[in-house]
Amino acid sequence: MTLRIAFMGTPDFAVAALAALIDAGHDIACVYTQPPRPAGRGKKDRPTPVHDFAAARGIAVRHPASLRGAAEQAAFRALDLDLAVVAAYGLILPKPVLEAPRHGCVNIHASLLPRWRGAAPIQRAILAGDAQTGVTIMQMDEGLDTGAMLLREAIPIAPVMDAGALHDALAALGARMIVAAVGKIEAGAIVATPQPAEGIAYATKIDKAETRLDWTRPAAELARAVRGFAPVPGAWFDLRGERIKVLAAEAVTPGGAPGTVLDDRLTVACGMGALRLLTVQRAGKAPMPADAFLRGRPVPGGSVLDS
Repeated sequence: MTLRIAFMGTPDFAVAALAALIDAGHDIACVYTQPPRPAGRGKKDRPTPVHDFAAARGIAVRHPASLRGAAEQAAFRALDLDLAVVAAYGLILPKPVLEAPRHGCVNIHASLLPRWRGAAPIQRAILAGDAQTGVTIMQMDEGLDTGAMLLREAIPIAPVMDAGALHDALAALGARMIVAAVGKIEAGAIVATPQPAEGIAYATKIDKAETRLDWTRPAAELARAVRGFAPVPGAWFDLRGERIKVLAAEAVTPGGAPGTVLDDRLTVACGMGALRLLTVQRAGKAPMPADAFLRGRPVPGGSVLDS
């Protein structure tokens, strides 16, 4: 027996889980995703990664702007679902939607709940210097990532791992875990565990202002910022009016006045220690090693960068 499922997701993170459920033989009755939005140089409407994947597999796709209307809720109920699986969907599910499937709605959340509830758990885990994170499969309720935990599995965050690499690792883990969770639901063997009241943290959405490197902060914090914002949106600094992204960097021990370039290797003094920039990117250009960047855009030792 397979379950009749609606899959609700939007970005690349969700595609791996949808593919895994299809490969496991489940009946994907419909896919819900965010509406197409303008993107690229031409600003033409572009479907989401989940939309593209589902359409290529011949699965019906719906992209309502909201699920709060009675008509949308009736259309969802009419699917006669056993379960809805949600992964980075981006819309609030009102109570009538949460209660429509026979087994409710489950969410693939990229953190070890209750730590990092909210919009940006991958980035916040790196920014905070967490040694590990993971995936929680959660029974959804009306709260913000507050539902009971069905499965929970941790992975380490390697010292050099950036948000892109961690995203990919968690997407693969989530895909494997959701297949296991759906199998347990199907067999009536799932156990729901309430989230603990201790250890709650909220992963607020990334604000553009926090992606600028502030040289007055400790180098270790800035190194985590570089990793947490790579590859997108990218940490950055201003170099004589040009925004330069930093995609890889390391904290080193020499110091000096914050913002001072200490050598010919693009090592910048911080509030504590210094940050050696390893991979940078100019607007409209490909990422490049710092030494290649410096050959075309010299930054002599002793230069002072704006914070």
